[in-house]
Amino acid sequence: MSQISSTAFADSKPHYRILDGLRGVAAIMVIWYHIFEAFATSPYDQHFNHGYLAVDFFFILSGFVIGYAYDDRWGKKMTMKDFFRRRLIRLQPMVIMGALLGTLTFLIAGREMWDGRVAPLTMVMLALLMHLFLIPALPGAGAEVRGNGEMFPLNGPSWSLFFEYIGNILYALILRRLSTRALKVLVALSAAGLGTYAIGSFSGYGHLGVGWSLGGTNLQGGFLRLLFAFTAGLLMSRIFKPWRIRGAFWISSLAIVVLLSMPYIGGSATHWMNGLYDAVCTIVLFPLLVWIGASGLTTDRTTTRACKFLGDISYPLYMVHYPFMYLFYAWVWKNELTFAQTWPVALVLLFGNILLAWLVLKLYDEPLRRVLTKRFSPKTK
Repeated sequence: MSQISSTAFADSKPHYRILDGLRGVAAIMVIWYHIFEAFATSPYDQHFNHGYLAVDFFFILSGFVIGYAYDDRWGKKMTMKDFFRRRLIRLQPMVIMGALLGTLTFLIAGREMWDGRVAPLTMVMLALLMHLFLIPALPGAGAEVRGNGEMFPLNGPSWSLFFEYIGNILYALILRRLSTRALKVLVALSAAGLGTYAIGSFSGYGHLGVGWSLGGTNLQGGFLRLLFAFTAGLLMSRIFKPWRIRGAFWISSLAIVVLLSMPYIGGSATHWMNGLYDAVCTIVLFPLLVWIGASGLTTDRTTTRACKFLGDISYPLYMVHYPFMYLFYAWVWKNELTFAQTWPVALVLLFGNILLAWLVLKLYDEPLRRVLTKRFSPKTK
């Protein structure tokens, strides 16, 4: 996740609590998507299919929140060094935790690769070292220890953090300097590119579930996903004017659940149909949902608490859940199990990861970020 993390807002600005909650809803949908991957032979027969689009939603949120939080702080209030320091403190601790958990579960599984071979321990340690610095592994290289082409084979979802960092770098160096008109042109061009990639089935399956590997057109697809979604969110932060919407959190949450749980649209001969669905979701519907979420207010205690909790765990949940998915996949495949046979374990996996995310947040992420902020962040100017 994006970015999937909450950005530290400028101290004096109000907080978009509903957007935090929606980030948490999308993170939970990612878990369900990954659970159902265990029972699919291809995207065509994965019934809970579109959870990968949560990453595009995260990137839009990231662009919106970063623009809102930082656009007016450059210069005397914040230097480029300050910005990167803030982002590293916010993002990197969970990258490290995800890599460590991924290493642990890989060792528990006997270092078994997808083809049954055992990965050398030296290569596992190299993969861990590269992961800690978000250096992607080349498909087929020794450090690509699972053998399925992942950039970060110890914790697959870290690929989106790789792109998140690129988005932050682009923002600091280029995007923040663009006029609103220039940003609109960039959003339009990247939307056209992303739509062409999806509808033209450049992924091979007519979907936008790309970016997790350096193989095929994954890298190009990942850059297109980031470029459109991040710049669209940034543009929205500049032109945003709230609408009057009641129940914004519940409306947007329901829409996210429905959109991300849809099965594959069409089939092997009609890739364009699923590509069109992905393009409409990413280019039209997700920015609309972010706008709706930013327009709403949490007016009751239940919604406020739900949004806070979901927002707090969203980034840790995204970063800690997948190492345990690898173990789940191995168990399901070796025993040729169905979802009907494993749904109790799937529920344990879901709620266990939510609990783990909360524990990691409270016992590791927040305390470490407080220490790092105190140690490395300059005093507010």
